[in-house]
Amino acid sequence: MDRNTKKSSKKLTLIPLIFLIYFEVSGGPYGEEPAVKAAGPLFALLGFLIFPFIWSIPEALITAELATAYPGNGGYVIWADQAFGPFWGSLMGSWKFLSGSINNAAYPVLCAEYVKQVFPVLGHGLPRVLAISTSTVLLSFLNYTGLTIVGWVAVAIGIVSLLPFLLMAVISIPRIRPKSWGSTGQKGVKKDWNLFFNTLFWNLNFWDNASTLAGEVENPQKTFPKALPSAGIITCLGYLIPLLSATGSLTVDQNRWDEGFLADAAGMIAGRWLKFWVGLGSVLSAVGLFEAQLSSSSFQLEGMANLGFLPAFFACRSKWFNTPWVGILVSSLLTLGVSFMDFTDIISSANFLYSLGMLLEFSAFIWLRRKYPNLKRPYKVPLGIRGLVVMCLVPAGFVIFVMGYFKAYSLHHEWRTNCVWSSFLFFHESL
Repeated sequence: MDRNTKKSSKKLTLIPLIFLIYFEVSGGPYGEEPAVKAAGPLFALLGFLIFPFIWSIPEALITAELATAYPGNGGYVIWADQAFGPFWGSLMGSWKFLSGSINNAAYPVLCAEYVKQVFPVLGHGLPRVLAISTSTVLLSFLNYTGLTIVGWVAVAIGIVSLLPFLLMAVISIPRIRPKSWGSTGQKGVKKDWNLFFNTLFWNLNFWDNASTLAGEVENPQKTFPKALPSAGIITCLGYLIPLLSATGSLTVDQNRWDEGFLADAAGMIAGRWLKFWVGLGSVLSAVGLFEAQLSSSSFQLEGMANLGFLPAFFACRSKWFNTPWVGILVSSLLTLGVSFMDFTDIISSANFLYSLGMLLEFSAFIWLRRKYPNLKRPYKVPLGIRGLVVMCLVPAGFVIFVMGYFKAYSLHHEWRTNCVWSSFLFFHESL
């Protein structure tokens, strides 16, 4: 094998990229339950059916165009820098890095919520702390072993973690009552639209995170436009199929639909064996989610170092695995530092910082079209400037809504919010 062939073999190909994008965004239906608790089965189903068209598709289209036009590690940081200059590039990097690293803390926490359904001892106290801390360290080391390994691990994990929900759907068919899907919730249960939309947003965002890996993808100009829609289909079906089977075949107290309830639902439908498998699937899914997000964050820091936004040592790679070990270490430490927050606090904090970055990303996307109309774009969204503005207005409006929710939520969680903003200020001042 010659040097060029060996180098090419280390690049991400289509299938691993599809599953890495899938895990950047979703990783399965784990975490969708609060949508049912907040607004009932009908609105939860409509939300996961309609929201991808409002949010996911525009974000995926933007990612496909800009990742192929600027196929380098750093992704959205490069876009903001090219559109508006270094200050906005560094600001984008700060918001996105912090949102990703904070968001990554949700996965060990969510995993613990599922596993405690099978092993209650992990639900509280020192065992829970040790489980979350140990899993964070071990998963960070797995990421250190190389992106190619992480990509194929994501493929295997994706298949295994989705299988129990397909089985649950098949087994539930004789018990399905379609009229249950039309329920808007139990009488006397007040709808929590803030929780509903925040849950949708958290479960269907981060499509652009894979752009920070563009420099590691084989032929990104052709691979990204194929990978994004494929990951989108898997994501949407991964949410809707379990939701249809559980809400259509079970009649339970709406307030039981907390994180982790799908494991109980699987047990009610098929028995303890499937409940255990769903619990195991949550562990595997958390691994995939963690690895995809950590890869994105670490390569983003490398890209920022290459652009001159961070010290050069952030671009250092391991001699053994060719991974950006400094980025992995910094990202993992921040993730571990916020893992004491509960699940809702984590996703609210991550959503707020991510929303700031998305508003800048929408602006950069439109401005780059105007600033560089003749730029080579291997994939181009088939709309003019006015059409792009319209395409971005709806998701931008939703982003502002999510930010408003975080502001109201933070009044009740001021000390946690201060921790998030202190981290942001420290990171941005270091640029």
